[in-house]
Amino acid sequence: MSLRCGIIGLPNVGKSTIFNALTSSNAQASNYPFCTIKPNVGQVRIPDERLEQISKYSNSKKIVPAMMEFVDIAGLVKGASKGEGLGNQFLANISEMDTLAHVVRCFDDGDVVHVEGQTDPIRDIGIVETEIVLKDIEIIDRFIQREKKVAKSGDNVAKKRVEAAQTLSERLNDGTQLRCISLKDDQKQIVDELKLLSAKKVLYVINIGEDLIGVESDAIKSVKEYAEKVGSLTVCMSGKIEQELLGLDENDRTEFLSDLGIDRLGLYSLIAEAYRLLEIVTFFTANENELHAWTVQIGTKLPQAAGKIHTDFEKGFIRAEVISYDDYIVYQGEAGAKEKGVMRVEGKESCVNEGDIIFFRFNT
Repeated sequence: MSLRCGIIGLPNVGKSTIFNALTSSNAQASNYPFCTIKPNVGQVRIPDERLEQISKYSNSKKIVPAMMEFVDIAGLVKGASKGEGLGNQFLANISEMDTLAHVVRCFDDGDVVHVEGQTDPIRDIGIVETEIVLKDIEIIDRFIQREKKVAKSGDNVAKKRVEAAQTLSERLNDGTQLRCISLKDDQKQIVDELKLLSAKKVLYVINIGEDLIGVESDAIKSVKEYAEKVGSLTVCMSGKIEQELLGLDENDRTEFLSDLGIDRLGLYSLIAEAYRLLEIVTFFTANENELHAWTVQIGTKLPQAAGKIHTDFEKGFIRAEVISYDDYIVYQGEAGAKEKGVMRVEGKESCVNEGDIIFFRFNT
C-alpha cells in the first residue's frame, strides 16, 4: 500500500494546482470556493536512484518503485466542524490520510479571490487547525459518553479509557493539536481508534508566486517560524510554476529550473520532507522477477516489514537475510555480498534499516 498524503487548506489557496503539479494530473483548478467537491486522487512514483543501481546486479525483469498517493481534499472554511461549506466531508476525508500537506497561500493575486479577503497565512492556518480541533472535541466527547455507560456496569477497562480520553479532551479544549504532545500508550490507542485528526503530522506547503522564488518574505518567514514552533516542516514552492514545468521536456525543464534558481521540482522536496516527517525508511526486495521498493516507519521489525509484502510472510516469518545497499553495490549483488560475508542473518527482533536489501525466509 502506498502512503496517503491529503492536500488540505482553505479554498483558493492553490491546492488543486499543486495537486496537478505533483501528480501530472488534470484535476480542475478554478477561481471559486469548493471547486473540489469529491477528492481527486493521484499516484506518484517515489524517485529513487538506488533502484537503477540495484537492478544492474539483480537483473530483475520488473522494477516497482515505492508510491505515494496524493488526495486533493475540498477546501475548509470557518464552521466546518459544524458542517459549514463541505466541512463534514472534508473532515471525514482527512481521517483516512497518513499525513497532511497543508497548503498555505503566501501570494497576492487580484484575479484569485481569497475567502478571507486578504492574504494572512497564520490566520489561515489557525482557521483550519481550529476546525480540526473542534471536530476532534466532538468525536472524543461522544466516545467518552459511550464509555461512561459501559463503565457504569463496573468495567474497569472502560473506566481507564474514559480517564485517558478525558485527558485528551482537556488538551483539545485548550486548543492543543494532539500531534504536538507526547501520548501515553492508552491515549495513543484511543487516538488511533478514533482516527483523531489533530494527531496527524502536517507538512506546511508554502504556495508562492514567481516573484517570491528565492525571496524570504515576511509571510514565508511567519509560516516557517510557526512550523518550527509546532515541530513540523515546510516546503516552499510555486504551484503555478510547477504546473507550467509539466509541459516542458526534460532539458527545457532543467534549464527553466536553473534560470529560476531552483535545485529540483517541488514534488521531490515535498516527498523528501514528508518522509522525514513520518520517519519513513525504504527497503528493497530483489530477485530475477522483480525489484520492489517498500516503505515502513523507522523502528519497524522484520516480521512486520514482511507483512507489508504479504500477511502470510509475517505469520510464517523464520528469518531474514539482509544486505546493506552500499555492500550490495560494492560487492555487485547478492552472490558477491555472500562471498564477502556481509550478508546478515536477522531474526524477529531486528528492525529494518534504510536501504536494506532483504530476502525473507518464511513457512507457508
